[in-house]
Amino acid sequence: MNFRYRSIPLALLAVGALSALFSLGGCAMQPPQAWEKGDLARKEMTMESDPLDQAFTQHVYFSKESASGGYGAGGGGCGCN
Repeated sequence: MNFRYRSIPLALLAVGALSALFSLGGCAMQPPQAWEKGDLARKEMTMESDPLDQAFTQHVYFSKESASGGYGAGGGGCGCN
């Protein structure tokens, strides 16, 4: 049996390189601006529409939850953060 190694055509190699380049270029996209989000950017569409109520809830959770240290903070609830 005669096995011959065939070289990859240059056009196929170029297409592969371009597709890799374009797929990596998608990682550099910027997040959308507020006006690009449309209805999702409205205040009514947030999970917590009242920022004062959200701050109070986080404060209570931080004060009472000794196992995890509260919202967005490391350490325990013992004050040794």
